[in-house]
Amino acid sequence: MQENAALIISLLKKEYPDVRIALVHSNPLELLIATILSAQCTDAQVNEVTKTLFKKYRTPEDYIKVPQEELEKDIYSTGFYRNKAKNIKKLSEILVNNFGGKVPDNMDYLLTLPGVARKTANIVLSSAFGKIEGIAVDTHVKRLSARLGLTANTDPNKIEKDLMKVVPKDEWAVLTLLLIHHGRKICTARKPLCGECVLNNLCPSAFTFG
Repeated sequence: MQENAALIISLLKKEYPDVRIALVHSNPLELLIATILSAQCTDAQVNEVTKTLFKKYRTPEDYIKVPQEELEKDIYSTGFYRNKAKNIKKLSEILVNNFGGKVPDNMDYLLTLPGVARKTANIVLSSAFGKIEGIAVDTHVKRLSARLGLTANTDPNKIEKDLMKVVPKDEWAVLTLLLIHHGRKICTARKPLCGECVLNNLCPSAFTFG
């Protein structure tokens, strides 16, 4: 399993040599907000929204001061806007009251913030602070790791543990990025392009879809 995982990563690195996080951000707060907005929404749409959003709101205090209805309108096109706006306002209060207005660089602290589970925390830690504590499991990572036979679990936390066992820690962050990119381009949910996939010969699901 470890050898298989290493080969998968090696092949995907060759396929996507410049892979990086798609969410546009310039600081930890922006990445945190963008990641929350990306739930059930494409990164492209989030980036379109945050072009304006991050000019209007630069600090947690800005999010606290704005009426929720106004924030909802600003993020409406990302979907689930009421819940997202509510979480953003609440986490902004916690950042100000408990963390001096700064996004914490600690997994346990991040998990105290509304709307933040391990996926979001892992993304913020790795991309904003260069700290690798786990593997961010989104829908693409969940789908591809199952198809590639790297996990038999469906719960994101269990999938993360399975992947951490077979992938070296220094590859945890890039694995997420590679699987997300490959999931969008080739290994799509409905009709994966197995004939164009560099992992075709390694993938136990290729016969099913091919």
